[in-house]
Amino acid sequence: MFSQRFPECNHSLIKSLFHHSDRELLALFQRHPEQGKYFTAIFCRYHPIVYTLISHTARSPVQADYLFALTWRHLFYEMRGLELRTEAGEANSFQSWMINVTALCINQIVLPPVEAITYDLNAAPPPLWCYLEQALEMMPPMMRLMTLMAQTFHWSETRIAAYLQAEGKRLSPAQVRQLLAQGYQMLEARLPSDIRQIYLEEDPAPNTEDREGDLVLSDSI
Repeated sequence: MFSQRFPECNHSLIKSLFHHSDRELLALFQRHPEQGKYFTAIFCRYHPIVYTLISHTARSPVQADYLFALTWRHLFYEMRGLELRTEAGEANSFQSWMINVTALCINQIVLPPVEAITYDLNAAPPPLWCYLEQALEMMPPMMRLMTLMAQTFHWSETRIAAYLQAEGKRLSPAQVRQLLAQGYQMLEARLPSDIRQIYLEEDPAPNTEDREGDLVLSDSI
């Protein structure tokens, strides 16, 4: 089953949120941007619908996986400012919004050929991918560039050093190796702590409480 590809849906942090409604999860996601479990719970609830819609249009499984990830990245940013107004007789306006946005992505995103796609859905499920991108945005520019060269384009330390030297940054391959190690630590530290628990199997910090806060829904959510 497709759901078996996402073991995070069986994580205790996510299962503890199953009782929340869509509107509550959306409100918690917007209210607590420093936590990743709310978006992950929404993903676990809706990934079968989104993938089913996409799989009917994509030409190959590789393109379907990539479009699936791009769609969830779009949903991630759109949800931040989403305001739902339930129409009379509409049972689930959030689900309708999800379907509409997915259809929009299917129709508007131009996919590269299969051989040009390097994304691996199993290695970086959409919630982890979204928060990794968010963490990358918070890194110093040169550290971010080096990390992308190494992880996305699989450049060697020698090639990275040569590129940086051409740009006026005189670094040896050994220095690049050291900076990359620092960059990976920095990237991981900038991930939400619950995302590290879910995807990196990091133990929760001692003497900390996992609080959702008081949930007060406005009429616009």
